[in-house]
Amino acid sequence: MFHSTYRSSKELKVSYKTALNYIEDIEKGLDIKLVITNKGGKGGGGSTFLSSDGEKILKECKALNAMIELNNGINEIETIITHVDKDNGIMEIEISDNIITLPRKNNYSVGDKVLALISYDNIFITLEPYKSSVRNILKGTITEMQLIDNLFRIKVNVGNIGVYSDITKFASTDLKLELGKEVYVGFKAMSIALLKL
Repeated sequence: MFHSTYRSSKELKVSYKTALNYIEDIEKGLDIKLVITNKGGKGGGGSTFLSSDGEKILKECKALNAMIELNNGINEIETIITHVDKDNGIMEIEISDNIITLPRKNNYSVGDKVLALISYDNIFITLEPYKSSVRNILKGTITEMQLIDNLFRIKVNVGNIGVYSDITKFASTDLKLELGKEVYVGFKAMSIALLKL
C-alpha cells in the first residue's frame, strides 16, 4: 500500500522529521520493518510503502478503532491470563476473584498482563443466575444509575471493580432496579476483546 509519509505528517500536524522518528521508534520497539522507502532519482520523487507487517498492524488498528467507535462505552479491566486450555480452546482471566472464560488465542500465555475490553451493551443484568451458554456471570451490587438518551447506564460493583451495562428504561423498570440492589451481570466469552499490555 503506497502512502506519502510527508502527506501523512501534514494530516497529523507534525513535522516530517517527527513522523520519521515515530516510525523508527515503533520499528525498534516491535523489532519489525513497518515501511519500505524507495529513494527517487536526481529529481527526487521517492515513495513509501507499508511492509506486510505494517499492513497487518494498520488493519488491526482500524479494527480496534471501528470497535471503539461502534460502542459508546467500553469496560476496561486490567488483569492477567491465569489459565490456558489448548484442548478445549479456552483461556481464563480473573476479574475480582471471579474466573472469566474466553476463547483461546495463540499469542497469549499464562501470566500475560492484558486489558479486557467489554462493551457496555454486551453486558446483561439479571436478578438470579441461570444456566445457559453464557458462562461469565458475576454477582454484584448496583452503585450508579444514570439515564442517557432513554437508556439506563448501570454500574454494578463486582468486588472492587465497577462493571457498566446499558439497558432500556423498560428493562430497568421491569427488573425494579435501584441503587444498592444485588444483581448478576453476564457476558458471552466471545464479547471480550483482549489487548496485551
